[in-house]
Amino acid sequence: MGAWTVVTFVVASLALAQWVAARRRLERIARAGHELRAPLCAARLAAHAAARDVGWLALAPVDRELERAALAVEDLEAARAGRRLADRRDRVDVPGLLDDVCRAWAPLAWPVGRDLRVERGAPVPAVGGDARRLAQAVGNLVGNALEHGDGAIVLRARVAGGAVRIEVDDAGGGLRAPLGRLTRRRRSGRGARGRGLAIAATIARRHGGRLRHEPLAGGCRLVLELPPADPAALGGPERVLTGVRWGATVRPSARDLRTLR
Repeated sequence: MGAWTVVTFVVASLALAQWVAARRRLERIARAGHELRAPLCAARLAAHAAARDVGWLALAPVDRELERAALAVEDLEAARAGRRLADRRDRVDVPGLLDDVCRAWAPLAWPVGRDLRVERGAPVPAVGGDARRLAQAVGNLVGNALEHGDGAIVLRARVAGGAVRIEVDDAGGGLRAPLGRLTRRRRSGRGARGRGLAIAATIARRHGGRLRHEPLAGGCRLVLELPPADPAALGGPERVLTGVRWGATVRPSARDLRTLR
């Protein structure tokens, strides 16, 4: 057997071994996704049933987090098939989106003494896209502020520069590296740090927008800039949401209590 024949045999054997290992990993992912689907579905059904007794407002954050987990399972299954899960095309109410995210994350902020609130006021235009993905992006920004920031976390929406801006402020020391470096795939794949920001940046790009970092004096601001669903809605002066809070969460309005129960 010649030297080249031996080399070819070794390379082919290594390639086959890697292919077999990859197939096994994909099969494990498929089985894990399959096994996660049933308990997630059962948990959501239980939350909906329990809401009849305790009210939907109390269990809505649980349902949203279960929906987020189900979306992650769908992403895994799509990745296994070598594709990306298609985004929905919704008309997304931005103030409602921020309220939903705040209610979902408030139970994590309260135990560590962090105030999480939404500044609300004048309406901003709806944006077009997948409401689930946009909630995922904003949630990742809130999670980053909880893990790496300090002080109160404030969610705000405004219109500026021809875009709808979703701002997440905290009183921490800011990012430890430039945003571009944190969101690059090769960095975010090395550990947990930066992965949430990378996901948020990717979702923003898929919606025709971008993720920005704006340093503050004594704090940090991350901004999702998104195009409005109807560009004509941007006419008039800049509009800013101004605030209410309820301890570490958002106090529901009377309309919320009527519609969510």
